[in-house]
Amino acid sequence: MKVTQTKSKNGANHAQRETLRSLGLRRIGHSVEVKDTPQARGMLHRVRHMITVEEDNG
Repeated sequence: MKVTQTKSKNGANHAQRETLRSLGLRRIGHSVEVKDTPQARGMLHRVRHMITVEEDNG
């Protein structure tokens, strides 16, 4: 899955900032590839208002 940060982490709580850091997202517009695992889905759900997700078909 391709994950892109779309909103600033300013104003986010500590857990949300740490989740973005764990995903490897550093700034607005930055994208990373994340494996589709239950743990990754949980992290994405926690910061779903700050990111967009593009799922790979295949």
